[in-house]
Amino acid sequence: MLKNIGKKIGSLRTKVQISFMILANSLFLKHLMFFPFPIMNCYSCPLAVFSCPIGTLQYFIGIGAIPFYTVGVLGSIGSLFGRFSCGWACPFGFIQDLLYKIKIPFFKKRVIPERYGIIKYIFLGIVILLPIFMAVPFFCMICPVGTLEAGIPTVLLLNLDINLFFWIKIGILIAIILTMFIFSRPFCKLFCPLGAILGLFNKISGFRLRVDDSCTKCGRCERVCPMNIKVYKSPNSPNCIRCLKCVEECNKISIERPLTNDKSNKAGDNI
Repeated sequence: MLKNIGKKIGSLRTKVQISFMILANSLFLKHLMFFPFPIMNCYSCPLAVFSCPIGTLQYFIGIGAIPFYTVGVLGSIGSLFGRFSCGWACPFGFIQDLLYKIKIPFFKKRVIPERYGIIKYIFLGIVILLPIFMAVPFFCMICPVGTLEAGIPTVLLLNLDINLFFWIKIGILIAIILTMFIFSRPFCKLFCPLGAILGLFNKISGFRLRVDDSCTKCGRCERVCPMNIKVYKSPNSPNCIRCLKCVEECNKISIERPLTNDKSNKAGDNI
């Protein structure tokens, strides 16, 4: 088991998030548009670098083809890191982190119970099934990330007429943004289909968390967790975004050494 990696995790993570937000929207890296990097960053954005994994999946499903390349990339990265990219690289996740820190009068901070994380898997099912029957990229049409990064800039740059459906998309975006001031990472918890896919790998990925048997279940880990996970009970929950706040907070939680059969002192992984 790796030892506690120190008290600099929060600062390092913020720097990495800022770096990825810049890199994912850098014109000089446009040649990487073929690569479906596992973050929510709309490929239709004028500055986008990577292709959107969910958009790619929906497109191929809609035309009746199997997206081997995208599935392979997501499977490979998920097997190695689980949802690590959600906590460290996703620009939309970073926006949620920033907005949640802002205190607004009459907007009381609230918690979304971890059990509601099942909603995103229902949403993932809809995202996958609708293109089969309708050949329409349903999620791309209403995605708040696409509206923010591609829809609004395109309308402004090209001076396009705004129709009713565009206003519906704006309404969805505003609703999601407002929830970000109240709840920590609401989109990640309830709606993100990409997070749902990557979360399936958390328990088997090379990057896993481990809780020592001496843990007293004091709840400190749960209180600092942006996904409100009882880490002492489920350190590798599908909802975990690998932000490592719990590792920073408590020395009973650490990163498991990859490729080891040592299972002593390992806490249960119940969802």
